[in-house]
Amino acid sequence: MSKMLSLLSGAIGATAIVFLPAPGARAEMEFSIYGGAQTAPHSDVTVSGPTAPTSFNAGWEGKSFAAPPYYGARAIWWMDNLNRPNLGVSLDFTHAKVYADDETLTETGWDHFEFTDGINLLTVNALYRMPMENSKFVPYVGAGVGINIPHVEVIRPSGRTWDYQVGGMTLQAQAGVSYQMTERWSVFAEYKGNYSFVDVDIDSGDRLETDIFTNAVNLGVSFHW
Repeated sequence: MSKMLSLLSGAIGATAIVFLPAPGARAEMEFSIYGGAQTAPHSDVTVSGPTAPTSFNAGWEGKSFAAPPYYGARAIWWMDNLNRPNLGVSLDFTHAKVYADDETLTETGWDHFEFTDGINLLTVNALYRMPMENSKFVPYVGAGVGINIPHVEVIRPSGRTWDYQVGGMTLQAQAGVSYQMTERWSVFAEYKGNYSFVDVDIDSGDRLETDIFTNAVNLGVSFHW
């Protein structure tokens, strides 16, 4: 947990420096919250360590609207003060999640295998928006990198794991369109994909590794200042 907090504070601190505009300069800031429908395709899982090594292909369910739901929030600095108003930098937090399906649990003999208090993705992203003349619709794209912080939930015959860990690196890509309702408020719809390299400890001194690709269609609202 201390390692997780150290990485989080470092990422937030570095991003805070980036987000601070130069003295006397004007910058457009934006804060967004969003939810939506998130899924994940099957992924290969490898377990190594003192117990018998094993590997299997896990089927995942997103269950976006089941508690705890899928959601996210982000802050964006659009670089008006650097004469690059269509370029932005964001700090994005997403509470993504996956549940192993019944076939996976039957195959492994495990009672429980989930990351449902979140894979918890924290990323720093570069954004580019494309205003259209005489239109309130603004398409945008973005890409970035960060860390995943899964809540590891494994219950199997050899033991139980139930804690937050730093899983590894996460890559992010997104594309969407926003609609400017007023000077201060806009709404948006987007696709967002994250590829997370998860490498965590589980019971009996074993390690579990898998790469999880989450796909989400998001709807959100933003405040500008």
